[in-house]
Amino acid sequence: MIQYTASRSSQEFKNMGEMLTTISTQYFAVSSTSTTSTPLTILKMQSHAQTNKAVLDRYMSLPQGTRVQATYIWIDGTGEGLRSKTKTLESKPGKMEDLPIWNYDGSSCHQAEGSNSDTYLHPVKMYPCPFRRGDNLLVLCEAYRYNKEPTKTNKRKTCLAVMEKAKEFKPWFGIEQEYTLLDQDGHPFGWPKNGFPGPQGPYYCGVGASRVYGRDIVEAHYRCCLYTGIKISGTNAEVMPAQWEFQV
Repeated sequence: MIQYTASRSSQEFKNMGEMLTTISTQYFAVSSTSTTSTPLTILKMQSHAQTNKAVLDRYMSLPQGTRVQATYIWIDGTGEGLRSKTKTLESKPGKMEDLPIWNYDGSSCHQAEGSNSDTYLHPVKMYPCPFRRGDNLLVLCEAYRYNKEPTKTNKRKTCLAVMEKAKEFKPWFGIEQEYTLLDQDGHPFGWPKNGFPGPQGPYYCGVGASRVYGRDIVEAHYRCCLYTGIKISGTNAEVMPAQWEFQV
């Protein structure tokens, strides 16, 4: 489980947060919960729902020819949850305009009424996929309703309009995101089940298995960001065991 302890964001920053959530929930079988005023469980893996990744690897190594899997990703109606669906493209797109607009059932994502649920995905950024690799893609999207109006949680459209007006000033953002890894039972990852770790002191920027927990997730997240071209600038362990942060 990843518990966020900061609320600031930018587009690049949000992209890294999405990447980290995807890694932790889909590839390390941990759950992710935000700490805003309305907590949302994005995914909670139960022990009986785990699968054998070695079996999956046998199939993921099969050649796929020239066709490409493009995973469209968007923010749902809660403003916190991520949704995705995968589309087959006949070839790797050379530019954003080559990616088609797609649609989904907005009523199942808290973004439309059941009587008129068509909601549309407009690609705005594509990255090489660090999970499927090859020419496969992750595609970040804006969501629009049937009447071409942005969904209520599509904040990017307004943000982009403001940033376009200020682009001559070349604004800079310096942001850090702290988070805490939690085990499936909601307990901080690596903590004693019937007690607490030692007092604060050796954990900040710590080194060694007795001082930092979950480094595999941190390293995987960092490398995935570099692989995709997302401009992550650093990471470090924080003052509490299982607490980390990354910077943009």
